[in-house]
Amino acid sequence: MTEVLFYHLQNMSVESVLPPLLEKSLERGWRVVVQSTSEERADALDAHLWTYRDDSFLPHATWRVGDAEDQPVLLTVAETNPNHANVRFLIDNAALPEDSERYERMVLLFNGDDADALASARLAWTDCKSRGFEVTYWQADEQGRWRRRD
Repeated sequence: MTEVLFYHLQNMSVESVLPPLLEKSLERGWRVVVQSTSEERADALDAHLWTYRDDSFLPHATWRVGDAEDQPVLLTVAETNPNHANVRFLIDNAALPEDSERYERMVLLFNGDDADALASARLAWTDCKSRGFEVTYWQADEQGRWRRRD
């Protein structure tokens, strides 16, 4: 069954939240695809993932590379899954892919300070529940630790 995690970002950016989540995914041996809604945003994330921390290396590429199928983390703007990922991250209000049930886990990062992002996340939550996916909602506490909310 597909597990869908909703991360409600408030006073934090995708750039600060995504890299540690990607690192944890790779530590677990998962392959990941990250879907954004614009090429510019994907390119900005690509640059950020190379430089976000001096003491870290996060192997990744964009969908444009010739060996996309070999990449452990692939940034894309399409619903495709060229690296055969079992985990899909959706950012910038990217829509759930039609083949959502093929993933072990999907992670939706949404901006809690943006009314459109909240509305999109609510629709995605309802859609995921209706498909029988296991959904959880996560929000950072005062110390910045992620806590599951019911």
